[in-house]
Amino acid sequence: MSIPEIPVKIKVKTTIDQQDSFELTVFGRYYKKNNAAFLQYEEVTEEGSVRTIVKTAADEALILRSGAVKMRLPFRLHKKMKGSYEMPFGRFETTTTAKKIEHSDGSIDILYDFALQGSQAGTYHLEITFQEDKK
Repeated sequence: MSIPEIPVKIKVKTTIDQQDSFELTVFGRYYKKNNAAFLQYEEVTEEGSVRTIVKTAADEALILRSGAVKMRLPFRLHKKMKGSYEMPFGRFETTTTAKKIEHSDGSIDILYDFALQGSQAGTYHLEITFQEDKK
């Protein structure tokens, strides 16, 4: 039995230290599998195409990026998690400590402290909203 994938319009907003904010609107797919929800989308950056998968379940989340940028950012509420960030010029260790992970059908909200190679890079607020793309 195949898993029904819903085409969705996705708005991704990232705010760093409550100052700098970046917004992105893309189209992707949303589906559920084994008590987890998945949001998949592709974005074109200066470096090339990047495919992103956001997985959410209970009090944890995972962001996987592949393509021009490779990234693995795991989140668990109030726990320090190790991840990685790969770019053409090298691979970096990351750590995330999630202060808030909320998700429902239509939104994902993650507030976390982010460190790169052991240096604090700021508090990030990732807000993703999505709705079915009825064509």
